[in-house]
Amino acid sequence: MTQRKRLSNTQISSQNKRQSSVFVAQEEVEDAAFTQPSTSQVQRGLEKLTAAQVDQKTAEVVQYFLVKDQKKIPVRRADLVKHVVKEYRNIYPEIIKRAARTFDQVFGLKLIEIDSRSHMYILVNNLATADRISPIECNANPKMGLLFVLLSVIFMKGGVVRENLIWNTLKKLRVDPGEKHEEFGDVRRVVTDEFVRQRYLEYVRIPHTEPVEFEFRWGQRADMEVSKAKILEFMGQLHEQEPQSWSQQYREAHSTPNAAQASSTTPTSSQR
Repeated sequence: MTQRKRLSNTQISSQNKRQSSVFVAQEEVEDAAFTQPSTSQVQRGLEKLTAAQVDQKTAEVVQYFLVKDQKKIPVRRADLVKHVVKEYRNIYPEIIKRAARTFDQVFGLKLIEIDSRSHMYILVNNLATADRISPIECNANPKMGLLFVLLSVIFMKGGVVRENLIWNTLKKLRVDPGEKHEEFGDVRRVVTDEFVRQRYLEYVRIPHTEPVEFEFRWGQRADMEVSKAKILEFMGQLHEQEPQSWSQQYREAHSTPNAAQASSTTPTSSQR
């Protein structure tokens, strides 16, 4: 019975991964249909619109981002143009520039392009780029606590771990991925689907494995929002050791963070 259940989970994981690959390919096709307007095209488009019209469309874009950010869902340019910008696509660069300014000045958020190929955007707290998520912040949000555990395991194991290690770790914490959890619900779905869509985790098939196996890595959002130094401090407290005890992880945690570089790649500077 257990063997059949395990096989079923593997088949489900493989199916989800295949569906994800198809979805990514579809995303790229949809985005390729959008041609980035030139500066002169944007200027001509602005001349045909009133300031109120541009402000209204910018406000709609800001609202769209804020709604998506509640569930930490990255926003694709193709979706933004299709569902919100619509007939204003000829001034898209100006709208996104104004939206980024609004997030920065009004909400204290930074609009960042995390994937230049599929033009995927997220919102990051301006304070978070310097201070970033700590174990303390996770206490108020159980799912963030679960995520922090997973990211900690991946970081301490060198940046990539097989999924069976993740499931075994969770079982030790009395979180069984095969059972419905009181707070997390379907744990396997949260980890392999929700956290992946939010770009906190990458869930990648390992080539040439039979039966099919997958591994986890940090996602693009995790690199920007989660402090490796704080993970190391947390592990030090947990094991009553100095963070320097893990020399490789300590060097990585205190090297120039990727987030500092990524935070400068805003839509206003990376539009093509």
